Amino acid sequence: MLVISRKKNESLLIGENIEVTVVKIDDSSVKLSISAPKSVTILRKELYKEVEQENKNAAALDIKLLKSIKDRK
Repeated sequence: MLVISRKKNESLLIGENIEVTVVKIDDSSVKLSISAPKSVTILRKELYKEVEQENKNAAALDIKLLKSIKDRK
């Protein structure tokens, strides 16, 4: 993991085509601007984790449902 300090309006580059810029700094938050090609997916990690967990839950329910259908026959 890389940890760096950036001030307002300073940027960092990820590869050659992704730029992250510090736009605003408040007491408890930082606003970032991300410039990347449209082909690059950008997700907030907490939402990604939530969707990932929902997908796992849905898959587990499908398996339980299939087993219960099988057991009825």
